[in-house]
Amino acid sequence: MNITEFKAGSYKKGYEYQYFLPAKINHPYYWTDTVINELLEKASLKLGELNSFSRFVPDTDMFIIMHIYKEAVVSSRIEGTRTNIEEALIEEKEIDPEKRDDRKEVNNYVSAMNAAIEELQTLPLSNRLIKHTHKILLSGGRGDQKNPGEFRQSQNWIGGASLADAVFIPPAHTELPALMSDLEFFLHKTEIHVPHLIKIAIAHYQFETIHPFLDGNGRTGRLLITLYLVSSGILDKPLLYLSDFFEKNKTLYYDNLTFVRSKNDLGQWIKFFLTGVIRTAENSVATLKAITELKSSIEKERILLMGKRAKQGIEFFHQLFRKPVVTIKDVQKMTSLSPKAANGLAKAFVEQRILVETTGYQRNRVFVFSEYLKMFGEGEVRR
Repeated sequence: MNITEFKAGSYKKGYEYQYFLPAKINHPYYWTDTVINELLEKASLKLGELNSFSRFVPDTDMFIIMHIYKEAVVSSRIEGTRTNIEEALIEEKEIDPEKRDDRKEVNNYVSAMNAAIEELQTLPLSNRLIKHTHKILLSGGRGDQKNPGEFRQSQNWIGGASLADAVFIPPAHTELPALMSDLEFFLHKTEIHVPHLIKIAIAHYQFETIHPFLDGNGRTGRLLITLYLVSSGILDKPLLYLSDFFEKNKTLYYDNLTFVRSKNDLGQWIKFFLTGVIRTAENSVATLKAITELKSSIEKERILLMGKRAKQGIEFFHQLFRKPVVTIKDVQKMTSLSPKAANGLAKAFVEQRILVETTGYQRNRVFVFSEYLKMFGEGEVRR
């Protein structure tokens, strides 16, 4: 099918409303738009560069957790939460009670992503895996009553206070088995020779249009992109997340999804998606380069000045890349030091401007590896 001939679907009669029934997508696609070819080539090159860089950077895994945390924060922010990375990383009891639900949602996202990446080693990217990921995503949070891990059994809607004034009404729940089966086949059918980036662009659109869950569809659909890139072998490690691009271009993101449904304009959505891949891959490479330079300079110019603490300092410093917000108890756990020695090490890190103490308290202090957090668009020090 030429994407210019794509028909997104049709409206069907529900009870006192009309819902949108998307056309099935499990078939080949081609295009004559040279702009798509140019964007696809550039996106593929940028992903290759990111992959290569991640292979040659020592200890890339220590940085991945922060990429996931940033994705979790930004993806949840699109849905209205207001937690930053610093708040997501500290203990629940340390933050204001009114922010704890937001923190829970962000940490659920991290858990869901980590579990899904682990499951991809033994399971294909399937409806089963998507459901399990969704279950973790919504467990114990505000969506706990919205059937986590199960496709909906009732009608939902997007925008507006009710079905009567909804901006968009996804397909009836009775249509979901056929639609989600079609989506699953499309993701895996090797006979369909569509480039992976085009395939996941179409799949993301379709997932958001189907809206198969009562809650958490946006987060699950954005998470699906990274999982597909890893499961298909495009990326070795989960280092590319599009939520930041989608949030910065939020109006365009929703408009382009809408134009597929209202104008059958699949080509414009694909262009937008590929542009997001290019910019995000470029930013990810730049961030990894900056992190490795920061790591090297701090080791050489600050930690080695700590004298007898230098060896312990290096070991503790490396752990800060996985957990850049710590308390003295954290320092103890990470180093097996006594309370007094842990306090001394934290003091040395503050003196060398590696950590910043953010509370101003004498007890229950919180230390932030601020230079590192700022590389993820967070880490503004609060006093």
